[in-house]
Amino acid sequence: MTVIRPDASEFLALAAERLRREPPDRTDALANPRGDHSLDDVPLVRPLDPKTAAVLVPVVMRAEPTLLFTERSAHLRQHSGQIAFPGGRVDPTDASVEAAAYREAEEEIGLDGRFISPLGFLDAYLSTTNYLVMPLVARVDPSYSLSLNPHEVADAFEVPLGFLMNPAHHELHSREWQGRQRRYYAIPYEGRYIWGVTAGIIRNLYERLYSK
Repeated sequence: MTVIRPDASEFLALAAERLRREPPDRTDALANPRGDHSLDDVPLVRPLDPKTAAVLVPVVMRAEPTLLFTERSAHLRQHSGQIAFPGGRVDPTDASVEAAAYREAEEEIGLDGRFISPLGFLDAYLSTTNYLVMPLVARVDPSYSLSLNPHEVADAFEVPLGFLMNPAHHELHSREWQGRQRRYYAIPYEGRYIWGVTAGIIRNLYERLYSK
């Protein structure tokens, strides 16, 4: 298997060529959505009416690019302690999906919009918690600074893009969910466990940019 060692210029060229220019159309996305159900072909109960969410997929443009992640606070009611991208529900006051992703990054980790430049969108992802997640990939200036919101985020850290874009690191794990065994992607990294929606988004980034 070829080991991928993406540099910044290569990544930007592939992003310009292969990412969506606009957010996925909600109707089209729900007709055949990617999501937690995909690996096991779990039938979806229609009509689907998930809430729309936005996440920022922040690519720090170092000589070898990295992805910036958060570790959610342990006391949160949902997804406590999990590794995630900054993001959350699109509010009625948000001007766009992009605006929601920027707002969430500011609220969660204090990442100011002046450090961010949007590159494009990945495919929408349907979660088991009934969110249709719209991932916005963006370049982040390495000079960025953060101010973590302790009510939501316990930590923030970077992982090399080359590690994440190596499909050998995309492990298939399983656990029981609602009475049946379900499979999902997981990417262990230096004692951290990236899985679920976040790992699914990383897998989509790999498929769109590097597996063609």
